Amino acid sequence: MTTEKAKIGNYRFRILAMLMFATTINYFDRSIIGVMAPTLEKMFDWSNNDYANIMISFKVAYALGMLSMGSIIDRLGTKKGYTLSIAIWSVFGMLHAAVSPSFSVIGFAAARFGLGFGEAGNFPAAVKTVGEWFPKKDRAFATGIFNAATSIGAIAAPFVVGAIVHVDGKNWQIPFLITGALSSLWVVMWLRIYQKPAVHPKVSKEELDYILSDSEVKEESEEKLPWARVAKTREAWAFAVAKITDAVWWFYLFWGAKFLADTFGVNIKNIAVPFFVIYALADAGSIFGGYLSGYFMKKGWSVNKARKMTLLFCALIILPVCYVAITDNKWVAILLIGLGAAGHQAWSANIFTLVSDVMPKKATASVVGIGGMIGAVAGMIADKLLGSVLDQAGNSGYFYAFLVAGSCYLVILGIVHMMMPKMTPLNDNLEYVKD
Repeated sequence: MTTEKAKIGNYRFRILAMLMFATTINYFDRSIIGVMAPTLEKMFDWSNNDYANIMISFKVAYALGMLSMGSIIDRLGTKKGYTLSIAIWSVFGMLHAAVSPSFSVIGFAAARFGLGFGEAGNFPAAVKTVGEWFPKKDRAFATGIFNAATSIGAIAAPFVVGAIVHVDGKNWQIPFLITGALSSLWVVMWLRIYQKPAVHPKVSKEELDYILSDSEVKEESEEKLPWARVAKTREAWAFAVAKITDAVWWFYLFWGAKFLADTFGVNIKNIAVPFFVIYALADAGSIFGGYLSGYFMKKGWSVNKARKMTLLFCALIILPVCYVAITDNKWVAILLIGLGAAGHQAWSANIFTLVSDVMPKKATASVVGIGGMIGAVAGMIADKLLGSVLDQAGNSGYFYAFLVAGSCYLVILGIVHMMMPKMTPLNDNLEYVKD
């Protein structure tokens, strides 16, 4: 077995490592404001509604970016498209540090807008890359691995912030500047090593055959698919429905530190350990969820059954998060949020893979963009509702947030199954592939 794997080659895992690196930078940049939210709120005298509006600015841009960046990446290709995305988000990430106190809400909203637009390109590009470099039976696991880097970035943020930023907010600008150097390094490495596997000089024939081993279409035409045609497919909108759950993940990411501060008095200096627990569990969930559906497929299950049974398992283990807002034990709350985050990341690894399971590779980024746009809109609505409720009713507003966060996955899975009952793949012309 070892000799056989050696003959196949493993250059695809170097590409996967680059996806992990980019996603770690992406989530470190994205998570900083959530970690510092209780401190920034006091420094700049923000209300919950002010904070919600800053988060909404990010998501408006993310929604617009998902639609445009997904299409751009499909047209430019993964190499150029990914580079453009990370360049945009890095510039605007660093611009947070230039915001003055007198224009804090407007300034942060503007910086978050640019950050959101650039960061929208990460997942369309990464999912497209996995579709190009891995066979179907390995895609959920590969997606789970790079998706786990979201938690690495989210874990790193509180430790870095806690080490640099004082409780009174001194040095708050520095964490926003760190990602610039990391992003520059990534771009240089990416431009040097990335090519499609079919033309990459370091990919052996055996590895290329393995990558294409379960693809219905071995070689796709160079003709571009219009975005409007892709958007008319039921499969694109089934994925979009599944991405409504992004609102839950962003709730953990952007409101988690505020919930722990408001409910249990956790501050910027002691948030690191709770976040480490939550996102370490999320990491484990992402990798295990990706592994599980691949395991089922290797046991002979169809792609349809393997993906959906894994999604059902995810939805069931998320249910206990409904209990978070009614417990008075800090560590019970943290562990339940961690369980919900683990279930979400396992869910996320598999729904991303649904796209490359049923869509041609040249439409993958566009479909991920459509889904990401819907997820961002759901997050905006959730932010606005939660910010208003918290300002009016206090911490009791968290009860409803956790109730929805725990229960929505089962409902959404039912809708996805009705829209895509057999998960029949579409070919290069968006026609169903015949058995």
